[in-house]
Amino acid sequence: MKILVLSFYFEPDLCAGSFRCTALIEQLKKHKNVSLEVITTLPNRYASFSAEAPQHEVKDGVEIHRIALPSHKSGMLDQIKAFTAYYRQALKIAKGKDYDLIFATSSRLFTAFLGARIASSKKLPLYLDIRDIFVDTIKDVLSPKITWLAKPVFSLVEAYAFGKAKRINLVSKGFKGYFSSRYPNAEFRWFTNGIDKEFLAVAPLASEVSSASEQVTVLYAGNMGEGQGLHTIIPALAKRLGGKAKFRIIGDGGRKQALQQRLNGLTNVELLPPVSRGELIREYQNADVLFLHLNDYPAFRKVLPSKIFEYAALGKPVWAGVSGYAAQFLEEEVTNSSVFNPGNDEEACCSFEVLELGVKPRTEFINKFSREQIMAEMASDIVSVVKNEA
Repeated sequence: MKILVLSFYFEPDLCAGSFRCTALIEQLKKHKNVSLEVITTLPNRYASFSAEAPQHEVKDGVEIHRIALPSHKSGMLDQIKAFTAYYRQALKIAKGKDYDLIFATSSRLFTAFLGARIASSKKLPLYLDIRDIFVDTIKDVLSPKITWLAKPVFSLVEAYAFGKAKRINLVSKGFKGYFSSRYPNAEFRWFTNGIDKEFLAVAPLASEVSSASEQVTVLYAGNMGEGQGLHTIIPALAKRLGGKAKFRIIGDGGRKQALQQRLNGLTNVELLPPVSRGELIREYQNADVLFLHLNDYPAFRKVLPSKIFEYAALGKPVWAGVSGYAAQFLEEEVTNSSVFNPGNDEEACCSFEVLELGVKPRTEFINKFSREQIMAEMASDIVSVVKNEA
């Protein structure tokens, strides 16, 4: 049984898509008589962070192709150019090869479209892993003029990809209403994101009381794009909590410059470039409070950020400006988390006061959301598609 895996991001790149796909490959490798080929890209998630990786390698029996992309940043045109390069090269690599199943994990929809094209041309079953509702999101992050032109096209792309899929996994149950109403005959699965082994290895086993200090260290690590909206909330929070909290913001993204400009004169915010995963874990451990924020857009009320799983594993207080399903998930599953409405700095400060500083193990959460276990179940589900076709 040979499976072609399509993922725009893969190890050693630093992002949720890379971590998810890498963990899935580890579980698929455990299945007997399963051969794997991965078509991905050279590390490109952040222009300010580079990691070396070969363009072609066979690693632990898995053949990996990493496609070089043109230089790009976070703009829509740059992303289109980058994906077009990936798309064309992926078709060339897959041409003439025999597979039993095409698997595609996709946030911006086009990797799903690529998977559908290859599956259709080879008359093979397609398994989609959908990490975002791209059609629903673009109206919130693009200008109305661009959305008016782009949304019908993206809707057709979505319909084509979903129409070709044998089975579709949705990472957030918040997506259910959107997709179920549009594709009532689709066969859906719900394998969420989870906690990677690197975070399980450092998960606390006992509670620790935080020692008193002049300032609480609040940490955010991740993308700084329009979706996160850090530029809309961090400056106001830094002003309100001057002398009480200092912010460490690690990462990069399309709105980092806007954030930098709005921090003029504030001394309790430090902007830092992306770091390796090992360094990131040390930053988490040194922080007092872990911060999360999504912009106040309707589409983001359906998502479940993968960062929640990392944060929760560390046992630190989680302070989150989210709404909808993410807010519900935090309130139900993550103890010592405090939620406020996105962009509302007054409410955020009130919710900050509710947090209990220190470390409190979240054993039940860890047992429930181990990435290894979730991906093991998903790997079995993927393999079962081929077996059912036989």
